[in-house]
Amino acid sequence: MPLLSTSRRTFAAALAAAALPLLSAPALAQTPIKFQLDWRFEGPSALFLASAAKGYYKAAGLDVSIDAGNGSGGTVTRVASGTYDMGFADMAALMEFHANNPDAPNKPVAVMMVYNNTPAAALALKKSGITKPGDLNGRNLGAPGFDAGRKAFPIFAKANGIGSVKWTSMDPPLRETMLVRGDVDAITGFSFTSILNLEARGVKPADIVVLPYGEHGVKLYGNAIIASPKLIAEKPEAVKAFLAAFAKGAKEVMANPDPAIDYVKARDGIINVDLEKRRLRMAIDAVVASPDARAEGFGVVVPGRLALMASQVSDAFNTKTRIDPTAVWTDAFLPAKAQLNILPPKK
Repeated sequence: MPLLSTSRRTFAAALAAAALPLLSAPALAQTPIKFQLDWRFEGPSALFLASAAKGYYKAAGLDVSIDAGNGSGGTVTRVASGTYDMGFADMAALMEFHANNPDAPNKPVAVMMVYNNTPAAALALKKSGITKPGDLNGRNLGAPGFDAGRKAFPIFAKANGIGSVKWTSMDPPLRETMLVRGDVDAITGFSFTSILNLEARGVKPADIVVLPYGEHGVKLYGNAIIASPKLIAEKPEAVKAFLAAFAKGAKEVMANPDPAIDYVKARDGIINVDLEKRRLRMAIDAVVASPDARAEGFGVVVPGRLALMASQVSDAFNTKTRIDPTAVWTDAFLPAKAQLNILPPKK
């Protein structure tokens, strides 16, 4: 093979040098996004981890890091402080932050609804005699002070004619243990968390009474993806790209949930794989692909329903100011309707 002449070698080198910026452009264009979940790495977090594992965020020009959380309130606060760019948090916690911090310069905004219904529920054991919401009247209920179900309980109580109840506070790991021991008559918590925690403590599924708020007159929205106002203002295209990439991965997870637990195990090697498979399926069925979500569409909110929730949360949480529903939500970054058609076929 003949050697290239000096001029040809020079030309080839120039072409190679010119191509380098083009080859490295995608890497240089990666926008960093720090994302915090609402809780530990459990089954439902696969909805977010899948797009990271499959490279969907990266393909969208994003360098996404996903961290575990310790409650929605903490996630909202960290996004507000700028520690995180985006997060996954309970809509009621976001509303509470807005109303109690009216002068805060960086109030996060919800940009995609994921849990169309709150996972909050009251749970009891059959031996307590509690079978319906009204049976909670006068009983001793247990939950951490920051629990979403506990904070929203006045809304649940009003909808079901429940009078006064007594509350016992505890750390989250003790909640189900205290119910099993009989220290409290009932607890509040996310249904797909507390049910499995009770089973892990030896309670048979048939002996658990579950009263989901969403099935007893309380149409609160649950967890949404939130974004910092700084990210929205400076890199709106990154917010839109994140939501589209998330939706792509979440659709695949909901179509075939079990394998997605591998993404969770990669982040927390000590999880119980079978239990987390169940938790993910329960979350999908109960709050992501719920009847309300199928009626309204994934990712969106109904303005009237959001406004009612804002009023209810203002009253139940006794916020400093009334919640403005238009300040906590925007649909400006949602993918096209076809991209939001991600819910699995109805069973």
